[in-house]
Amino acid sequence: MSNLDSNTSGGLDRSTDTLGDAFYPLFQLLFDTDGEFVADVEEKLQQARMPDTVELYLSRALAVGVLVGLVLWLVGMVVGYGVFALGLVSSDSLSLGIPVGSEATADTLRSLAMPAAVVVSGVVFGSLGFAGGFGTLVAIPYSTASARKREINMLLSDAVSFMYALSVGGLNQLEILEAMARAEDTYGEVSREFQSIVQETEYFGTDYRNAIRHQAILTPSDELSQFLTDMLSIVNSGGDMQGFLDDKKDKHLRTAKQQQEQTLETMELFGEMYMTLSLFPLLLIIILVIMSMLGEAQSSLLYATVYGLIPLTGVGFLVLVSTVKQDEIGDGFLSPEDESDRLQGQQREGLIHMGLVESYVGEFSLFSRIKSREGTFKTKELLRRPHLFFKQHPLFTLALTVPAALALLAVSVVGGAAPTTWDGMIASPVWGTFIWFYVPVYLVAVPLTVFHEWNVHSRAAITGKLSDNLRKLSSANDTGQTLLESVKTVSDTSSGKLADEFEVMYAKVHYGMSLKEALVEFNNKYHIPRLARTVKLITKAQEASSQITEVLTTAAQASENQDDIERERISRTRMQVAIILMTYVTLLAVMAILKTQFLDVMAGLSSQASSSGGATTGGPSFGGGIDPDLLSLLFFHGVTIQAMLSGFISGYIRNADLLSGVKFVVILQTLSLAVWMVVG
Repeated sequence: MSNLDSNTSGGLDRSTDTLGDAFYPLFQLLFDTDGEFVADVEEKLQQARMPDTVELYLSRALAVGVLVGLVLWLVGMVVGYGVFALGLVSSDSLSLGIPVGSEATADTLRSLAMPAAVVVSGVVFGSLGFAGGFGTLVAIPYSTASARKREINMLLSDAVSFMYALSVGGLNQLEILEAMARAEDTYGEVSREFQSIVQETEYFGTDYRNAIRHQAILTPSDELSQFLTDMLSIVNSGGDMQGFLDDKKDKHLRTAKQQQEQTLETMELFGEMYMTLSLFPLLLIIILVIMSMLGEAQSSLLYATVYGLIPLTGVGFLVLVSTVKQDEIGDGFLSPEDESDRLQGQQREGLIHMGLVESYVGEFSLFSRIKSREGTFKTKELLRRPHLFFKQHPLFTLALTVPAALALLAVSVVGGAAPTTWDGMIASPVWGTFIWFYVPVYLVAVPLTVFHEWNVHSRAAITGKLSDNLRKLSSANDTGQTLLESVKTVSDTSSGKLADEFEVMYAKVHYGMSLKEALVEFNNKYHIPRLARTVKLITKAQEASSQITEVLTTAAQASENQDDIERERISRTRMQVAIILMTYVTLLAVMAILKTQFLDVMAGLSSQASSSGGATTGGPSFGGGIDPDLLSLLFFHGVTIQAMLSGFISGYIRNADLLSGVKFVVILQTLSLAVWMVVG
């Protein structure tokens, strides 16, 4: 039986229970309820926290598979019949080479060729449909469990540091488990694993030792399972929990570095793989061009390579990288259980929501007028300093740039500046592509790049000195100062954006706000997941005492470990990005040389031979099948598409963020445009 405490659905609507019940006899017929496959699926359902019994889930999967299979079986039959009805394939063209003794037997076999082909087509399509429908549903719990395992492993080192900080603050074992269960806003799936322990203890009356043992079996993460098992040993033996968590904290910090090292090694392998994958379309294009010179190639193959193979190769590699690249977990926002109305209003405040005043609108007309005035004030501020708004929300630039790009395209088409036919594009490959593609891309991508990079650098200014300032906080707190006094000391003795924020926090507390709320407001202003975990650790510890030197030291140690991982990642991924960019430059250079030194020369020789009438007969018409303008257009489009894909891949490899690749897209496409303005 799967977890009953899950907040997630099973991925299917309850209306599908009827299908599951209807196909349950088929499940009993095909599967052994005690078999390995059923047990494995049940385990994955539990790990994915999907509240379905394995019998019902597999019955639903069978139902979906059968229904999809029937639909595709009909489609396959229709397609098979249509191929013969349209004359694309004839019965005479189908032969297995079976020796027959008479012409009558041969005629009979030929007459059966079409029905047999139609039936086979239906069976193949139906089988693919069943495999796709059934396999997709079966794969859902496996995929979900794998995603949960990945997130747990990434957050486990910070979660153990958090638990250690709680133990230093004097919390007992049960209180640590409960605090960990309530920290879902920061520790995500790790917190949900502890929620299962707490809920099983509170609602089912299970001893918390048995609950820990049970969760160690159910969790998808081997790392967390081992941690819970070791923790259970300490609980049963009455050992030193604080010392245990201290040791585990150091161990998992080292493990995080080792996992990062493995990921980077895999990325290096992918970088080498990308060189081969990206050059394959180039080699195919060269072969097709040579074949076209001999009059043996179809232009459709060139179109398929440029507009099909190149994008598929890039997108496929991007998907492959996304399965390995570890992105940042969480949104960075903190939502304390006892948060005030002010804090709730600040979290909801945005382009439409007016913040705290929204909570009071409707009670008195005064608050409605305040809301109206607040909206007017924010609108004026937005119009007066729009760059600050776009800095915080870079994607909102699309609301202006996309309509502007579409309007400019419409004006170009109406004014006749943009070619509207394919022949027009072939006649002016550079200008046509520039109007239809480059201008919209520049209008959209350049503002997005500027404000996104500004946002990234602004947030990096906070985390850049986080470790040093945490060490200073720890040292100041160790001298006997309270946490608030330590914040004031660090703000006075440090420089930079983080020191300024410390000064603001001190002022807020001085005017009546609690230190916890000031810290949470500071975190939510920048909403950086790494910062959120640090603030969560400090705010939880300071609830028990203002003397939290060990907690601050732990936070500094975790932050320094993250800094080391980040530096190593930047150093190693810089090489991968360089490989991708140099591969693209190589491809661009080869395409330009192919255009200027090969195509143009061969086209010139072909035209000279045609004008002199000296073409030899009986031999291959070398160069006769060349359309230089068409090939120039296809080459230009090929390098343009490759520039876009290489840019996004570079950004994703570097920061696990597609938006980080927009700047590379702009740079590479500018390079391709400049080169083709010369050679095209």
